[in-house]
Amino acid sequence: AASRRGARSEEDIMADLYATRRRRRCQLEEAASGSPLLDRLRRAVASALRVGRAAKKQPAVTTPATNGGTATIGGGGAIRGNGENGHAAEDKVQWARGKAGEDRVHVVVSEERGWMFVGIYDGFNGPDATDYLVANLYASVCRELPTDHDPPPPDDAGREQRPPPSSCNGRNSADDLIRRRGRHGAVLDALARALRRTEEGYFAEAEARAAECPELAMMGSCVLVLLMKGADVYSMNVGDSRAVLAHRAEPDLTSVIMPPRHRHQHSADGHVTEEIRRQFDECDMTELVALQLTMEHSTTAYKEVRRIRSEHLDDPACILNGRVKGSLKVTRAFGAGYLKEPRWNKALLEVFRVDYVGVLPYITCKPFLRHHCLGPRDKFLILASDGLYEYFTNEEVVGHVEAFTSRFPDEDPAKYLSHEILLRAARQAGMGFHELLEVRQGDRRQYHDDVSIIIISLEGKIWRSSA
Repeated sequence: AASRRGARSEEDIMADLYATRRRRRCQLEEAASGSPLLDRLRRAVASALRVGRAAKKQPAVTTPATNGGTATIGGGGAIRGNGENGHAAEDKVQWARGKAGEDRVHVVVSEERGWMFVGIYDGFNGPDATDYLVANLYASVCRELPTDHDPPPPDDAGREQRPPPSSCNGRNSADDLIRRRGRHGAVLDALARALRRTEEGYFAEAEARAAECPELAMMGSCVLVLLMKGADVYSMNVGDSRAVLAHRAEPDLTSVIMPPRHRHQHSADGHVTEEIRRQFDECDMTELVALQLTMEHSTTAYKEVRRIRSEHLDDPACILNGRVKGSLKVTRAFGAGYLKEPRWNKALLEVFRVDYVGVLPYITCKPFLRHHCLGPRDKFLILASDGLYEYFTNEEVVGHVEAFTSRFPDEDPAKYLSHEILLRAARQAGMGFHELLEVRQGDRRQYHDDVSIIIISLEGKIWRSSA
């Protein structure tokens, strides 16, 4: 392949690159118009519901609505068929979870809106915050994104916020680009508003119940949300759960593709052409690489620690023993009012209070937001709470899923990852795997954190598991 490229000029190579981008965008627009991925994912979710009920030997429940409604998996145990009014049915199936029941997974495939919503809520100090998120966050997203303001049609092919040099018909104006980016930004802003208003509702309820349940001020949750429509993926997170995209590697040409006015400086010795060839030769385009779509909000992130310390110069103990006020590892979270306002801290029993200095919040619920446009090189998405990443790097997770699905295409890679976590947790605790399994589900938290995993194949499959 390298020898064949040698006869090509720099202009030929660049023309091929741009033509490939145009073809990719045409393919994405055609795929999005019929939304075949959404149809396949809807069927996969329905299949997951059936398999989950059979595995748990639960009685049959109402099937998910298909007449313009939604198919929903509620990770706290709720499985609902939602009609157009958005109100859930009462049918429930309980999933195995930790002693405190703090983790929730919420998956909604909406035919009416043409999107899929995935939420992973990793709670702490109790289950109320995560229960509130499952019951209210998606409904709030629907209010903030009414049907006539749904996410825009697909943008560029696989490069976040970078347009191709031309569209399918050869025209691509700066105004079009600004309009598309503005619409993507509007979707992300709507997700952030939905989260903020959901938290406001949670605190209003906590205040109304403060006399009977002051501990609500301590409860909170990490939030990871993914909204998929066509080729567009919108992600939002607070805390340390992650969304990781697995995609095929491609050569990095950012350092060699220069503006046309500079190319003549190197055209004599063919510098640019040779560098492009080298990048193609060195890049293994069959390899899957990991792209993290979320941002880490924990005391392991230097920027987060620096931000908190700069906001609390009069409190040298704002970060203590690797935790915010010696209490919480995450630096952003839903709820957890005792680290956001002095009044919530004062409402707690003295044994649970922190030494709150001043009035500024120690943690916030300000989310990290990102838009990504899926391309042909993108293969699958992995969404998981932080327990997975206590044992694996992003690259290891992608490698394990790729190897497992290649060898066992009909098996469940999410359950495989859960199994691997238990193996590593048992080894770390000096126990045998079966010894760990004999420990009661709730008591295992002294050996490993609760883990929720969702894997979405862009071929239209979805798997979920917990450990």
